Amino acid sequence: MTKHPLPEIGYYALAGGTADPRVLIDEAARAEHLGIGSAFISERLGVKEAATIAGAIGAVSSQLGIATGVTNFNLRHPLVTTAHASTMQALTRGRYTLGIGRGVAGSLGAMGLGVATTAELADFAGIVTALMSGDPLVGHDGPAGSWPYLQVRPRPEYSLPLLMTAFGPRSLRLAARSFDAVVLHTFFSDETTRRCVRTVREECERIGRDPSEVRIWSCYATIDSGLPEDVVLQKTVGRLSSYLQGYGDLMVSTNQWDPSVLQRFRADEVVTSIRGAIDTLATPDQLRHIAEIFPPEWLEAAAVGSAGHCAALVDRQFDLGVDGVIMHGSNPDELAPIINAYREIRRPSLHRNLPNNPGASRESDPSVAAVP
Repeated sequence: MTKHPLPEIGYYALAGGTADPRVLIDEAARAEHLGIGSAFISERLGVKEAATIAGAIGAVSSQLGIATGVTNFNLRHPLVTTAHASTMQALTRGRYTLGIGRGVAGSLGAMGLGVATTAELADFAGIVTALMSGDPLVGHDGPAGSWPYLQVRPRPEYSLPLLMTAFGPRSLRLAARSFDAVVLHTFFSDETTRRCVRTVREECERIGRDPSEVRIWSCYATIDSGLPEDVVLQKTVGRLSSYLQGYGDLMVSTNQWDPSVLQRFRADEVVTSIRGAIDTLATPDQLRHIAEIFPPEWLEAAAVGSAGHCAALVDRQFDLGVDGVIMHGSNPDELAPIINAYREIRRPSLHRNLPNNPGASRESDPSVAAVP
């Protein structure tokens, strides 16, 4: 029997990637049975293409919220993206949120694409919102591109919440202006999370938008220490290391960490010997060595420990001002003891009336969520 839903809790589908996407069928069923509110999809362009994965989760679930978390707006034509979103909303009866982000310069550059600017993301959000109204968009010429005529037919029954991921103040303020939800990055310190929440809420107030209309998610690495040691190392030290490989300067500056540690990390012989993502390729011995480079507070920006300890740390995230917590880096079976422990300490008053669409706010209905 499916347990009472926890709309404030999410997980990442196929955490860390997979060679067999069919795993998500049982995984989604398990997540829904546990009462996890939403499944987020981090796109990898192999066998984890976001639109296909989203459709599969939608087809095998009945109440699980679903969001791309995230894809890049310039990977697909805007009409294709909007048609995908409209189809997902019809398939799931309003459980879907389209999430986009700026992207990582290295991987996008290899495809001949650029990292999205603030103006491009805002323009794209407006395009999708306009198309989801069913009206034609004629002669659009803006930062995201130029198109003579775009229209979705038939007129979508559901409007579409939009989500973005954010690091810095420009992205956070954009989320407040043009999006319905924002996902903060993994391994954010408590102070960074508080600061990000404050930035979003203050920008909403500045523009006259109700701050409760923007749903803020903490993406919080949540790892049961009862898992095998090599798995825990891969999900903590390995994952943080891979982020530092991809955009270390941004991670360090956002958290206001010591940049000399990042320099030591980049110069370390073990780190430089690993030709690719550390969380995928490093051995346990290499991960133990890398862990010694990091100050304790870098790895403490995560929930690692017994199920009860992790549940308490997840619950503490709500004291930082977020509306939801994505238990990042673990699959539903790994999260089951933590979810059960969280239910024992859950504060229902914080989560009353949250919808099961991860982009819809406490004050909005998923079918009428709108971008100003």
